[in-house]
Amino acid sequence: MDTTVAGAPRRPAAEAVIEVDAIIKSYSGVRAVNGISFAIPRGSVTGLLGGNGAGKTTTIAMIMGLVLPTSGAIRVLGHDMARERHRVLHRINFESPYVEMPMRLTVRQNLTVFGRLYGIADVRGRVAELAEALDLVEVLDRPSGKLSAGQKTRVSLAKALVNMPEVLLLDEPTASLDPDTADWIRTRLEDYRRERGATILLASHNMREVERLCDDVIMMRTGAIVDRGAPDDLIERYGRDTLEDVFLDVARGRSATPVE
Repeated sequence: MDTTVAGAPRRPAAEAVIEVDAIIKSYSGVRAVNGISFAIPRGSVTGLLGGNGAGKTTTIAMIMGLVLPTSGAIRVLGHDMARERHRVLHRINFESPYVEMPMRLTVRQNLTVFGRLYGIADVRGRVAELAEALDLVEVLDRPSGKLSAGQKTRVSLAKALVNMPEVLLLDEPTASLDPDTADWIRTRLEDYRRERGATILLASHNMREVERLCDDVIMMRTGAIVDRGAPDDLIERYGRDTLEDVFLDVARGRSATPVE
């Protein structure tokens, strides 16, 4: 599978943890994702970028096995997600501030339910460990619906880490957070990737976040991949000062600056 975008430098081969091969997703004849292919190596953090409607969330949903592609194939940790997702779901997880947990359950109850769903042997110990690591001890017995936005995000991250996933999929993980809380979350993600060797796919509209966290960036527009590269390489290729400027160029259909 060739994951090189025209004009982007070819990267050395590495073990692919996520493999997306020519996937298409159509809704009522409209293609939300239009034949994209890419591979993500083990231990990397890859940004999936694009404006609203670019196909990012649909792509992540297909990688998770929640939505089946109209055509094409997706493999995660060596397994076809259309037929074998039951073999890998316990090894992956997902976090998004837009997905609410049951609001009447306490933080402890929510994390305990998810821990049991993932078959964690010592659920009580794992919940206590996460509460300590993510500064949740004081809110463990508070209903999830009574938490602040920052607290909810930390609980959502705890849920995503409860099974110590090898693959972590993130959809706008710091949306609507103040800068201090957002920085705190990013630091915890960096720590987790370093400590566990996890592979992370990150969809975000925060370009400073992407520049900080990501080794590689996939740029999408109207369901297609239009460019790919390391943040610094994309900035240089487009002749821009920041990744946000590159994002605007891609969203508005502008091409990279020709290399002379």
